Amino acid sequence: MEYISVSTTCSLYNMSAGKGVAVFCAASESIDKLYVDAAYEVGAMLGRVGASLVYGGARFGLMEATARAAKSAGAHIIGVVPEILVERNRVSTLLDEHIPCRNLSERKDIMLEKSEIVVALPGGIGTLDEIFHVMAAATIGYHSKRVVLYNVNGFWDGLCSVLDNFNAAGFIRGDFERFMVVANSVEELEQLIKEAIDE
Repeated sequence: MEYISVSTTCSLYNMSAGKGVAVFCAASESIDKLYVDAAYEVGAMLGRVGASLVYGGARFGLMEATARAAKSAGAHIIGVVPEILVERNRVSTLLDEHIPCRNLSERKDIMLEKSEIVVALPGGIGTLDEIFHVMAAATIGYHSKRVVLYNVNGFWDGLCSVLDNFNAAGFIRGDFERFMVVANSVEELEQLIKEAIDE
């Protein structure tokens, strides 16, 4: 399968602060600075295009880096926060809106509802869970929103290879290329986000 790039050429959520862009990413503190810098760049871009950041609300790792840069750039920050983060005092202080939820499953659904498009920065098991939750729902028609894998330093190449194998073997339902795209630069990512929030 050939993944769509930005050169080839969702329920809508609108608010005065800007349409929502969901960002899935790692909350780990042991991440190479390369990825932290990329998260800052994405956050700044969200502010520049007038989008609202919808994310998991944790005060660590790429989550905090994205939110801090977005906040500095004037973006509205929406945290969808599971109870366990509150109990463990792991909630960011940057939130303009704090949407509580019971667990990770509920958080994914709320983030999707509040957003026009989903962006996956580098992440671990939690980020993979979020990506596949959104993509699985799209492939059977629950929504038509895209997941964009922001492929910093080739981070998502391995996942794309696995998905290519699944698709070639007939295990992926529907027009998969409509639901997932890969952005290899922040410029490509910005264009995809603009297309989604300008619809």
